[in-house]
Amino acid sequence: MTTTFIGEPISRVDGRQKVTGRASYAAEFDVPGHAHGAIVRSTVAKGRVASIDSATAERAPGVVVIVTHRNAPKLAYREHKAVVDADVGERLHVLQDDRVSHQGQPIALVIADTLERATHAAMLVRVIYAPETGITDIDRVEPVLPTRQQTDQDERRPSETRRGDAEAAVATAAVKVEQTYVIPRENHNPIEMHATIAAWDGDRLTLWDKTQWVHNVADEIGAVFGIPAENVRVVSPFVGGAFGSGLRTWPHVTLAALGARVAKRPVKLMLSRREMYYGVGYRPHTVQRVALGASRNGRLAAIVHDAYQETSTYEEYSENLINASRFLHSCPNVYTRHRIAPMNVHTPTYMRAPGEASGVFALECAMDELAVALDMDPVELRLRNEPQRDEFKKLPFSSRSTRECYRVAAERFGWSRRNPEPRSMRDGHWLIGWGMASATYPVYRAPASAMARLLPDGTAEVMSAASDMGPGTWTSMTQVAAETLGLPIERVKFMLGDTRLPRAPVHGGSMTMASVGSAVQAACRKAREDALARGGGNDVSDAMRRVGQPVEATADVKPGEESQRFSMHAFGAVFVEVAVDPDLGETRVRRIVGAYGAGRIVNPKTARSQSIGGMIGGIGMALMEHSVVDARNGRVTNANLAEYPLPVHADCPPTMDVIFVDEHDPHVNPLGVKGVGELAMVGVAPAITNAVFHATGKRVRELPITPDKLL
Repeated sequence: MTTTFIGEPISRVDGRQKVTGRASYAAEFDVPGHAHGAIVRSTVAKGRVASIDSATAERAPGVVVIVTHRNAPKLAYREHKAVVDADVGERLHVLQDDRVSHQGQPIALVIADTLERATHAAMLVRVIYAPETGITDIDRVEPVLPTRQQTDQDERRPSETRRGDAEAAVATAAVKVEQTYVIPRENHNPIEMHATIAAWDGDRLTLWDKTQWVHNVADEIGAVFGIPAENVRVVSPFVGGAFGSGLRTWPHVTLAALGARVAKRPVKLMLSRREMYYGVGYRPHTVQRVALGASRNGRLAAIVHDAYQETSTYEEYSENLINASRFLHSCPNVYTRHRIAPMNVHTPTYMRAPGEASGVFALECAMDELAVALDMDPVELRLRNEPQRDEFKKLPFSSRSTRECYRVAAERFGWSRRNPEPRSMRDGHWLIGWGMASATYPVYRAPASAMARLLPDGTAEVMSAASDMGPGTWTSMTQVAAETLGLPIERVKFMLGDTRLPRAPVHGGSMTMASVGSAVQAACRKAREDALARGGGNDVSDAMRRVGQPVEATADVKPGEESQRFSMHAFGAVFVEVAVDPDLGETRVRRIVGAYGAGRIVNPKTARSQSIGGMIGGIGMALMEHSVVDARNGRVTNANLAEYPLPVHADCPPTMDVIFVDEHDPHVNPLGVKGVGELAMVGVAPAITNAVFHATGKRVRELPITPDKLL
């Protein structure tokens, strides 16, 4: 009987539940007697609500109550900031006053006995505004340094850094490139839209919510309503995709709880697809200037990366736009600056590979432009500037497999057959282009807890309040638990997604396996050792039959000092082939090969699935995605899946080849994992962009690459 499961391509243990419809998502829980909520949203970007006429709506059939700032209970809104919240500013205090700070802000909540009646009544609410001039055009905003970085010299992510004199080195470099790269706002668009069901029992609240962090929902709602977080139970066993939209606790969660309190009955609040563009964040619009200087032999002399992004007027959300430029390539002179552009919009948030996906796009496109200026192969340019250590932190890398990633991906792709001349490769009528880019993402780890319970029948229950939005948490944690306990995988049940379980960190930043997996491993090891000590022998099932009663063990784990001794990142290389129709400007991605140094791979099957998902996300970023914002009023004009294009099966290449290089890293965490979910999206968009240049000779620096930019 094998008990080796880590590293095996185990199929999803929750797969049957999902394909048979037995997996319950937030809006699908059946709470007796619940009413439905519908949000009335502002149609101006700035001002105040002068008057609300809800009389007609209140008389509509089935309406229970309409809540506005005039009759809403005053909420405590105690201070609460989690790692996913903006460092500076204050979250929106929903329905607490007449002020409007952005288009789509909730200004009323209609509760009725059916969803259709609530939606209809919401359309009957008449609002008169006292509008003010808002800032909704990023091109007319003067970016500023974030407040925290201006005042806190110990800020972990400084907004401005200097190593040497980069501007002078660019000016005197033998070869130089300097360009500006633009990425528009993008929205997450998971298949499951956000929903919350709220039910009060005295001063205790139960929330069935779509979230990537159940305990943070409890903490935030407890703070908003002025009740202990322990009084808030949050249930979220399945999440139908999120990509970062479920990290924060957004205003609709507060509204569901508020509505349930006012209506004195449970309330279900589901966001429409259009509402998703106004209520759960987005990847912010970014503008990035990159200047590179190099000697004629390709050695980098200078990197300048000056970037800014949009944020709201009430919170300062900052991304890691410039971090990779500080260490990805060896360079003696580096200047980076990150600024924000406050606007009358709702606050952006983390979207898959936040910061790195955008920042590496600009850096790696500039590196390709430099390779062209040097008449040098893009891979060779990167190899000549491969660092031996993190030159920003002045620390050794815990491990770095970039060279191996370049080598194996290039070999698999057939890169040596590339003709470097633009427009030189054809397939009949189609122009063929080959491009590549580097990828990197930090290794994160946070405190986590888990419990393992061995039962006399030789089965086990293992639990932690983690989430699973699709990467395979249910499965990978079961693998770690089964191997550590020494039990068949079918005899181990893992439980997650409930605040009654041991506390887990946020399900994001590719940290779940590093954090929760380490806690699961530790709890299972303790439980096994206890069972064998009490029952004797080496077989835990036999020992438990002799013990005759449950054996429980808990573990609380947290990071050590490894981040002080090592620079910890995952790395990769992405190679892409595109075909471009010279008459129509249509771009098709034909092949993607990605090689990744991501530490230990717990489940190659789900990790490959994650990587393919990242590649597809990169296709969307490069060729399709763009939330078109009306600069006059901040309205998203294409807030639907008909006009916001996303990659479908027909857009995906038949070949998406994923390679995990063998990488042993004992420094990052007990399991030696780095995470692959974010990493797999980084580098895809620049590789596609560089391939399009190779195919057409046209350099596109503002995403997405649509046909009009190639004609």
